[in-house]
Amino acid sequence: MPEFMGPFVLFIEILVTCFFVYSFLGIVVIPEDKVGLVTKKFSSRSLAGGKILALHKEAGYQADTLAPGIHLFKFWFQYRVKREPLTVIPAGKIGLLIARDGAEIPVGRILGRKVECDNYQNAMAFLENGGQKGRQSAYITAGSYRINTFLFQIQTEDITRIKDDMVGIITTQDGAPLTMGQIAGEIIDKHNNFQDTDQFLLGGGKRGLQQQAVLAGTYNINPWFAVVEEKPMTEIDIGYVGVVVSFAGDETPDLTGDSFMHGNIVQNGSKGVWITPFDPGKYAINPYIMRVEIVPTTNIVLNWADGRNEAHHLDDKLSTISVISKDGFKFSVDVSQIIHIPSKEAPKVIARFGSMQNLVSQVLEPMIANYFRNSAQTREVISFLAERQDIQEEAKKYIAAILREYNVIGVDTLIGDIVPPAELMKPLTDKKIAEKQKDAYETQMQAQVSRQELEKQTAIANMQAKVVEAERGVEIAERNANSNIKKAEGDAKAIELLAGANAKQTELMAGANARQVELMAAATAKQTELTGQAEAKKIMAIGESNAEAYRKAVSALGSSTFAFMKVMEGIADKGVKITPDILFANAGATSGDEGTGAVSTLIGLETLRTLRDDFSREETKKDPKA
Repeated sequence: MPEFMGPFVLFIEILVTCFFVYSFLGIVVIPEDKVGLVTKKFSSRSLAGGKILALHKEAGYQADTLAPGIHLFKFWFQYRVKREPLTVIPAGKIGLLIARDGAEIPVGRILGRKVECDNYQNAMAFLENGGQKGRQSAYITAGSYRINTFLFQIQTEDITRIKDDMVGIITTQDGAPLTMGQIAGEIIDKHNNFQDTDQFLLGGGKRGLQQQAVLAGTYNINPWFAVVEEKPMTEIDIGYVGVVVSFAGDETPDLTGDSFMHGNIVQNGSKGVWITPFDPGKYAINPYIMRVEIVPTTNIVLNWADGRNEAHHLDDKLSTISVISKDGFKFSVDVSQIIHIPSKEAPKVIARFGSMQNLVSQVLEPMIANYFRNSAQTREVISFLAERQDIQEEAKKYIAAILREYNVIGVDTLIGDIVPPAELMKPLTDKKIAEKQKDAYETQMQAQVSRQELEKQTAIANMQAKVVEAERGVEIAERNANSNIKKAEGDAKAIELLAGANAKQTELMAGANARQVELMAAATAKQTELTGQAEAKKIMAIGESNAEAYRKAVSALGSSTFAFMKVMEGIADKGVKITPDILFANAGATSGDEGTGAVSTLIGLETLRTLRDDFSREETKKDPKA
């Protein structure tokens, strides 16, 4: 034998030896991450009818599995060993099992009951302890399991998660039928929020909708046993209470007695309207078996007005009230009703009407509308408008009295806009406008009269100073006239004396020609006398004429008017100053002031002479022949 054949022969010998040992000892090795599933090819005993797994070494699929390690006497010609991976349930999942073998599930049940079998890893124990074939009520949680897949089929499902502010509504698929007259199963204890299916069933749990709900969280609930539906939690805001109407629960006596005959109000937890409402907060309410009526405990405003509604929406279907007056006119009225429902009375209101909306539609809407229609029919439109306040007070009292019978407090009744017919309001409006215009015109006329009187009094006040000044001018003018008369008389006397003196002189100087001179002197004296007398008479006549003219003018025009006129003429024509630069005393002073009076008189005469000369010059300019 060639040398290179030595190792090959050795290998063959070892292989033959191993095969001999394997065949003789029946060695089977199972790794750590596997489970050995055994099938016996032949045996002296056969499986009973309907059985799938062998419990007592019968031929076929064996209930016992091989754990990791070395196993003997599993001869290849008698046994077939399948190395199956471990069953792994990931985190967030649960494992549901379907048994291919076992006892029959009783009629009316859909899930096999849980038996002690090491989380379904001991198929022998499962079958010997009465495990039932089909879908199992129990499940396995996250982890690794040595499951005999000849017996169990495994599928994974997500665990149940209820989000925050949500509630899980449970409907079970297994259990006893619901009691007649009930729509949900009674509350069962110790089933750990439906996670322990068998405990629920052992406790008498019923199939179907459950009264009990589950709160936010994570739950291992078998979906073959229970269907979980999320619903929002019932939230009651501040200023409201929640009246619970339960359609499930025990039948208990009514707590209101004979005084309230409009429905049953029962203890909380019973079937009916609960006597104690829920305060503000969040509640895990099953909306399929309970209804929570939200009742405001603050004042509620309801508007009978088109296009005006409150946030509570109870008045969405209310509209402006249309009425007909006594005189046959149709018009509309807006009304607001304020009501209040005490929290303790809220269950009675709901027991009577079922909801707040029914209270509005069945009581408030017809009652208030009919009241105002009846009130309008007893009054004419104008009276309705004029008596609005009285009508509002009457409505408040009437409606409050009626609402007390319904356990509701009527806080106030308010009349809003009243829209009378246009064909009636236009004449009234025109009349009122005319009256207002008349009042305005009378007021304006009175204002004009007052203004005229004011202006008149203002003018009189402004003229007072001028009147005083004119009266003073009249006095001065009279004194000037008297002064001119005196001056004329003095001039005449002076001329007469001068003429006599000249005549005497002529007579003395003539001497010899006495007769002629005498005649001439006499003639001259006579002429001079006549001239002086004529001049004196002329001046006197002018003075008297002027004085008489002044007196007549004063008499005809009044002293104030005449004085004002003369002052204006003096200022315009001659520039005479009304107020002299130098004042002198009255010539008629008392005897104790004779010296002073004489001087004043001379000054006054000089002033008059100056005035006369000015006057003469003015006259000469006008008529040089004068």
